[in-house]
Amino acid sequence: MTDLYIDEPRLQAQSIAAGYGGKPIIGDLDLDIPTGAVTTIIGPNGCGKSTLLRTLARLIKPTAGSVVLDGKDIGEYRTKEVATKLGLLPQSPIAPEGLTVADLVARGRHPHQSWIRQWSSTDEDIVDAVLTQTGIRDLADRTVDSLSGGQRQRVWISMTLAQGTDLLLLDEPTTFLDLSHALDVLDLVNDLHEEGRTVLMVLHDLNLAVRYSDNLVAMKEGAVIAQGPPSKVITEELLLEVFGLRSKVVADPVSDRPMIVPIGRSNTTM
Repeated sequence: MTDLYIDEPRLQAQSIAAGYGGKPIIGDLDLDIPTGAVTTIIGPNGCGKSTLLRTLARLIKPTAGSVVLDGKDIGEYRTKEVATKLGLLPQSPIAPEGLTVADLVARGRHPHQSWIRQWSSTDEDIVDAVLTQTGIRDLADRTVDSLSGGQRQRVWISMTLAQGTDLLLLDEPTTFLDLSHALDVLDLVNDLHEEGRTVLMVLHDLNLAVRYSDNLVAMKEGAVIAQGPPSKVITEELLLEVFGLRSKVVADPVSDRPMIVPIGRSNTTM
């Protein structure tokens, strides 16, 4: 992972505002997603992280401003076109009961189907390659609902990969996973990044966000407070401002990146 990206960003938010039911969540927000990087959005609950991600994925229409994908307003694309350009893993996705792993991953090829282009050997090869790449080929005939949480997340990521995009948006991919399975999923994300994919994700675990990201976007109350490499964004002052968290920031002995040590009320030693 590196801290410098000079390619033109493929995905941008330009003065966007968005919310739900007329209630604004984010407003007048500008953001460039660096091409070739892993960018993670962090912030307290309710600050607008998932709203921003969903707006960038065109699941929410901005009430002002625009989302630009490959130099064009994302609203001008057909839905299938968007699905061939970016893959989205929503928060806590649910598969139909009894659906097999292979069948779910194959659904990632649907954006490439039409009445003149039906399922082909190329699609079959892509699904098989993705199953191998993500290490779940031996689970192909298992039903999704029979898998562990970590295995299911690998299956959902595999489905987004089957779309054939190199821009991945992941909303809380480690939700409800224990630490071991969370690391397994994020190691897979890192592998995909090393192959050249641009990744934008939302994470709650700050130390995992720091370890697995090139670029952090810190949000508070619907606005971007700071953005940049973890070494520049993660400071004791920012953690107090954004999260209300008293902490010590030290060097992670594994990654040599910042590591956050929270200070609870019972510990008065700074």
